[in-house]
Order: sequence, then structure tokens, then C-alpha cells
Amino acid sequence: MSEIVWLPRERRGWEEIGSTALSDAKVDATCLRRINTGRLAQTSVDETLIFGAVTYLANSFIALHEKAPRTAALFASQQRWLLCHAALAQHFGKACEGSPGLTRRSLGKLAVHHQIASRNTAFAFFDEILKYGIIEQTDRRDIAIPSRETLALLKRWYEFHFCALDMMDGGQRCGWFLARSEQLVAKLSPIVGKKLLEQTEVRSPGHYCAIFTDGDAGGLIMDRLAATADWPGTPEQKHYLTEITAIAELARLTGLSRAHTSRKLAASERLGGTGWSGARGRSRLWISREFLIQYAETQLQKLTILNEALEEVGADDDTMEAESGKARSA
Repeated sequence: MSEIVWLPRERRGWEEIGSTALSDAKVDATCLRRINTGRLAQTSVDETLIFGAVTYLANSFIALHEKAPRTAALFASQQRWLLCHAALAQHFGKACEGSPGLTRRSLGKLAVHHQIASRNTAFAFFDEILKYGIIEQTDRRDIAIPSRETLALLKRWYEFHFCALDMMDGGQRCGWFLARSEQLVAKLSPIVGKKLLEQTEVRSPGHYCAIFTDGDAGGLIMDRLAATADWPGTPEQKHYLTEITAIAELARLTGLSRAHTSRKLAASERLGGTGWSGARGRSRLWISREFLIQYAETQLQKLTILNEALEEVGADDDTMEAESGKARSA
């Protein structure tokens, strides 16, 4: 395996996310496929490479939250995250047929059909995102479409996922995506939404992750833990220290109440997913290796879906192959 050039562990600013040059990364192009043939916990190949990309993603999610906290919070619980992707798939799928948009009724049907939420929960979600300008009404008042700000954030979401993929095989997906992002967001969203809703491993994360994804903005807590974990350590290492030293600090960073944050951490501590290096709430918080692996596996499943979707819309044409080949042979 050739030498890999890494992003610094310090968290990047918003404008830097997705723009760091990785042209010096020389990695086996089949790395991602090899990783996903078995559980990460049983894979010793390129573990540092995997966690480098996963940490980059965690930092990107944090930057997204800081840029647009209200919108990003919609992606921070499993139910709302799935509702968002169902809504986007519906909107862009209809756009391909010449009738873009989403109705309150159609979102309710999608939620029930995919067993995401009850119809009333979906209706309440629709009303909330309409109220806060995440979607906007059209001339037909029953139909809403994503706002310009929402579409810009969605583009960013795709951008840093493709950048993470490129980190693992030296490809050029991110640059290829950015050159035609408006067209590709419209084509990718129905495919990605469908695959995410059908993928059991994504919809039902492991027990460590489920503690956080089941609650409002719990995903933001996991992102903070993963982003600051003192990895890579050694295979024998059971847990990694994070930069979090107080419950109140974590609550402030994620926009959650101290009580809610404390309850989530307590549940995780009972399972051994997290703990404290000293007195609870007055020392460095650690995340277990098993928890970090579970978080990484969920991200890898999602990256695999995005990679497949990009290939499906034609990103594996001669131009893409030529660009990726140049990157791998550089």
C-alpha cells in the first residue's frame, strides 16, 4: 500500500470542507469494495484510511450544523433523516416526470409505506419544515419544493460524502460531481433515497448508535464523539479519549438540553459505549472501539450506496474512468 496523505485531525472550517486536495493519495481502488465485504471489526486492511474518511465526515456534519443548525438538526435523528430523504426522493422523482414538488398528503403516505412514522407525525414534520422555510409553497399552495438554501446544503452533503469516498481510493468523484452538481443532485436523490430506505443496515444501526439516533439531534452527539476520538491507537485498545470534558459542554455544542444529553450518555455508559476517564462530567469522555466501529460501519454503508448511485447515473463513463485512472497512477 502506497503512502497516504491525510487531512489534519484539527476540525476544518466550513469553507474548507470538501476542498482539500488529495491528489497525493495513492490507494488501491478496490479498497472500498474490500472493506464492505465483511464487518469492519474483522478487517485489518486500511483501518487508518477508513477512520480518516469517517472522521472527515463527522467533522463535515459538525460544520453543516454550525452553518445551518435548524436544517442540519433535521438529519440528526433517524426518523427525521429518513423522512428528509423520502421527501427529496419524491420531489426529484416527480421532477424527472415534469411535476416536481411534495404535498403534505404524499409525505404522509411515504412515511406509512416505508414504515418511517405515522401519518400524523409526517404531517407535523411537513408543517415544521414549511414553517421554517426548508421547503416553500409554489403557486399551487398544496405543493411545496425545497428552498434554495436547502438545495445548497444538499449539494454540500453530497460533496463531502464524495470527498470521503475519494479519500479512500484516490478517485475524482467530488470534482466530477461539482462540475455538474445541479444536474446530479436531481438525478441522485431519487436513487439514494430509495436505497437508503431499503437498506436495513442503514435504517437499523447497531445498539450503540441506536441510543443516539432514536432521539432529537442525537446524531450530533455521535458526530462530536467520532470527530474528536483519539484514534487510531492500537487494535488492542478498548476505547479512545475524546476532547469532551463536560456534559454541559457537549449539550451546548449540539444545541440539546443538559438533561437530555446526560440521559443519552447514561444509557450509552450502561452499555459500555462511552465512559469517563475520571469523575463523571468532570474528566475526558471516551468512546469504545466497538461504538466507533459501529459508527464507521454505518457511514461506510451510506458511502457504498452513494458510490453505487453515482455509477448508476453515469459517473463511470469514459471521462470519469480517465480522471480516476490519472489520480490512481499519479
